[in-house]
Amino acid sequence: MTQKAFTGTIRIAQQPRPARSVLRLLARRPGRMTVAILAFALKEIPLWFLPVVTAEIIDLVATGGEVSTVLVWFAISAALLIQNYPNHIVYTRNFMTVVRDTGADLRNALAARLQSLSIGYHTRVSASIMQTKVVRDVENIELMLQQVTHPLLSATMVLIGAIAMTAIAVPEFLPVYALAVPIALGLRWALGRRSRVRNEVFRREVEGFAARVGEMASLMPVTRAHGLEQTAVSRVSAGADGVRRAGLHLDMLNGHVASLSWVTMQLLGLGCLVLAAVFALTGILPITPGEVVLLSTYFALLTQGLTQLLMLIPVGARGLESMRSIAEVLQEPDLEQNAGKRTVSSVTGHVELQHVSHRYEGADRDAVHDVSLDIPAGQTVAFVGSSGSGKSTMLNLVLGFVRPTSGRILLDGADMQDLDLRAVRRFVSVVPQESVLFEGTIRENIAYGLDDATDDRLRAALRDANAAEFVDSLPDGWNTVVGERGARLSGGQRQRLAIARALVRDPRILLLDEATSALDPESEELVKDALNRLMAGRTTLVVAHRLSTVRQADRIVVLEHGRIVEAGAHDALLAASGRYAHLHATQSGSGNAR
Repeated sequence: MTQKAFTGTIRIAQQPRPARSVLRLLARRPGRMTVAILAFALKEIPLWFLPVVTAEIIDLVATGGEVSTVLVWFAISAALLIQNYPNHIVYTRNFMTVVRDTGADLRNALAARLQSLSIGYHTRVSASIMQTKVVRDVENIELMLQQVTHPLLSATMVLIGAIAMTAIAVPEFLPVYALAVPIALGLRWALGRRSRVRNEVFRREVEGFAARVGEMASLMPVTRAHGLEQTAVSRVSAGADGVRRAGLHLDMLNGHVASLSWVTMQLLGLGCLVLAAVFALTGILPITPGEVVLLSTYFALLTQGLTQLLMLIPVGARGLESMRSIAEVLQEPDLEQNAGKRTVSSVTGHVELQHVSHRYEGADRDAVHDVSLDIPAGQTVAFVGSSGSGKSTMLNLVLGFVRPTSGRILLDGADMQDLDLRAVRRFVSVVPQESVLFEGTIRENIAYGLDDATDDRLRAALRDANAAEFVDSLPDGWNTVVGERGARLSGGQRQRLAIARALVRDPRILLLDEATSALDPESEELVKDALNRLMAGRTTLVVAHRLSTVRQADRIVVLEHGRIVEAGAHDALLAASGRYAHLHATQSGSGNAR
């Protein structure tokens, strides 16, 4: 799917009227839709023409007509019935291709939009809710199109056919048909709004429930470790009960819709039959027995089609609510704006912060306040401080995950506000505290996003990351599947693979966020050795809790409440007996106590 197609789908789906959005999405494939509608019109001919055949045969029997005439009508009817099959296949292939393509377009547009939204948005919104929108909501739209379109087109064809044939046979009876449509529209108007409201409530409950299930899955180790299984079950149970209640209210409304629709339309059909019979018996209209059957059959077909449509109000409402749900993401304004900004083809790694401050939305003070820092290319700078001092925010600012509230960040002399950060990040690698691996092989994880990575290049990265030995010891080597989030590997193994992934990209800027804090001493030494190779010759920003890991940094920056309180080399800061010396003494004392 091209960028133009992404943009077109997003623009259409952002419209405030979901029904119009769905129609415009279908209209993007006019050729297939035209073929589908024409094939549908042809295959539905028997539905509205067979009552004519039935009426003619009844009148032939009543008046003693010729057998040959009956056989002619039979041949016509058989031909019309047989053509239904090939035309139905043509309709299905073309229309369902449009439906499935539209579903794929929406899923791809959602994925593209999610990649454009800021990291702040992703920290606010549960990943489980996003998954629900991409999977369940798009599926609801596909189901709506599958289940509503056929009855809608069928009712339209029957209405056109019935009006045309009645106008030829008994034109005086046409006003009777006019009753059915306004009654159906009245029911649709009366029930549609309530259905929309209850579908929205149900959708919100399902999203909340999905978020709780996602939390339960991610907290499973913590839950088991503390014996909190029943607490976790209770939290999910509360969400499930909310879905149950909202679903039951929706089901009851759908029951009212189905029953009212059926009773109303059946009464109309019965009334039409009685009226036609009365007209024929009293001579008010010259109606033959066959025409009585014709009129009552048409009205029955018409009311049956309208009943089907009315009963599909819940399906339509659910699909349109899902369209609104998707539009919430596509309309979200919290984007990382890169379009139209300058791209970069190379980076040396000179980073400069000029009076930079950042305050998170809803916070009462800055997370980082008036920080000025010049980091020459190739230098290693470590950020230390107590929890909440602004260390991780500093990395997020340099990475562009958050923007300065005030001040500027320069990269090689250019304001990062003016740069396309997607291009900048091709020269950046991050090794976080918890390395993120996806379900796939070790080789696929290391070469993620690099189509041109050679085996020699990948092997060198594994070797420099101290990962080659353990990878080679696995039964399938680097073709071993690591499991979801690397669950089949130890923490140290996952971290060394993350370093290999960074090495193979040969970044100019390296960000290390507590990269060794979660490891045992043996794994930490292997990882530290690999990190030393990775950091060589690169601009490196390190966030560390253990001060022993930052001794070799060119400069150590001490943060408190988002401000720089000290900066210098390890020995100089110890000699100054300031905040860093106090932190070092505290950790050293803890180590002696142990």
